Amino acid sequence: MTSSELWTRATADRYDAEETDAFSDAVLGPTLAFLAGLAGDGRALEFAIGTGRVGVPLRERGVPVTGIELSEHMAAVLRRKADEHTLPVVIGDMATTVVPGEFALVYLVYNTITNLLTQDEQVECFRNAARHLEPGGRFVIELGVPPLRLLPPGQVAVPFDVSERHTGFDTFDLVEQMLVSHHFTRDGDDGRYRRGNSRHRYAWPAELDLMARIAGLELERRLADWDGSPFTQDSTKHISVWRKPV
Repeated sequence: MTSSELWTRATADRYDAEETDAFSDAVLGPTLAFLAGLAGDGRALEFAIGTGRVGVPLRERGVPVTGIELSEHMAAVLRRKADEHTLPVVIGDMATTVVPGEFALVYLVYNTITNLLTQDEQVECFRNAARHLEPGGRFVIELGVPPLRLLPPGQVAVPFDVSERHTGFDTFDLVEQMLVSHHFTRDGDDGRYRRGNSRHRYAWPAELDLMARIAGLELERRLADWDGSPFTQDSTKHISVWRKPV
């Protein structure tokens, strides 16, 4: 068990409904095209596969997908969409869990590497990816750039969503390189809000490159989004691809 916080049954059951934008064709289309292109005729391994938002439609595109997932509750939701024969899932953490065989692609999307709350565990995640990759295979991470430039002097909070049904903001511990995402979500129309939060260890692109080097991987490219747009100093997130040398 790593330091990742475990998703509960209640959170898993409402996850898909609360992340509808992430399931849209506008988001998933470029994501699936990018990953399928890297996988080619090979197999893909998704770290923290969750409810199968990416893994299930990628499998439907013909890419053999295997998943690793820490939360049995999240995996149970995935099982409503694909059986074990179609999409095998191993219950375990993404830093140490090993599945049989080699893969052309290992990927980790939607900021999920930050669920590992120590630098050592994030390094082990890279090592675990390298362990599963065939020579020439790629490890892909989707991750936001820490928005520290948005912090006013003396403040520790940055809002990321202010809408009718949801208010979200992050608070930062700059010494420990930790953030807590706070969510206030309106349930129903009675004016009540459900409060939730989650802890994350944020990391900079250059720090991830060093983790990759420790694991024996080489940076191949870094983009601002799945559509291939260039990564710049103003990008709010990145898609990074590291390659295992042949």
